[in-house]
Amino acid sequence: MNRVTLTAKPTEGYSLLDSGQEEKLERFGDVLLARPDPQALWPKHLEEGEWTKAQGRYERKNKEGVWHAQNLPEEWQIQYGGFTFLIKPTSFKHTGLFPEQISNWEWIQENITLGAKVLNLFGYTGGASLAAAAAGAEVTHVDASKTAVSWASENAKLSGLGEKPIRWIVEDAISYLEREVKRGNKYDAVIMDPPAFGHGPKDELWKFEEHFLTLMRLVEELLSDKPLFVLINGYAAGYSPLAFAYNLESLTKKYGGNVEYGDLAIAEEGSERVLPCGIFARWSV
Repeated sequence: MNRVTLTAKPTEGYSLLDSGQEEKLERFGDVLLARPDPQALWPKHLEEGEWTKAQGRYERKNKEGVWHAQNLPEEWQIQYGGFTFLIKPTSFKHTGLFPEQISNWEWIQENITLGAKVLNLFGYTGGASLAAAAAGAEVTHVDASKTAVSWASENAKLSGLGEKPIRWIVEDAISYLEREVKRGNKYDAVIMDPPAFGHGPKDELWKFEEHFLTLMRLVEELLSDKPLFVLINGYAAGYSPLAFAYNLESLTKKYGGNVEYGDLAIAEEGSERVLPCGIFARWSV
């Protein structure tokens, strides 16, 4: 197993301009946003006057929060990673894009074979699904949120991938996997981004610590005879990427290949700092 840090660099579509004092200042296309980030426990580089230029600044309030806006559009499009994403600031501070995932999208495309069957669980707004579909895969995109699935489908259309073989499914991940096992369906690659906590469309409960091992067991049952890869992303606080990596060791024993694991990060523009954003582990043949 190899430990690495995957770092997203500034691009025309997205850039991390500054971070510190538990905040980050980002540019999504031409729009500046300031959002809380508990990982940014260091001083800011830019003066406060630069931060006040943000068209939206998010403030946490109870479980959700509010955007303090000045000329902030409700939604806009950006180009990132070769795709077009619809950006929409939400009450949970999300924008519809996790830019730190760009390295994983590139890795997915490098490891896809034409016609491979790919399953993307907890697929959110579809970055990984777009990457797999653009590389020639047949993709099944699963998320419990109808809003997220509709958003992902719109991103596919905006990216010129609307006619690609992508199935959009609104369903609880565990329920879907259990039915696929009974049907005898198989996948050549699985991508997943399990949250710390969530609910399915029929109010099914998801708790990472209670359901993750079941998830991994079902995923392994669904792999084809010659699988290509399994990728796990994580934003659940408190877990090491080793927790993911150890769950992929059985695949190396069964199919060979290698496991990489580590941190996801974003490089700050004009600085040597990187902002930690999440963890990952990925197995490939």
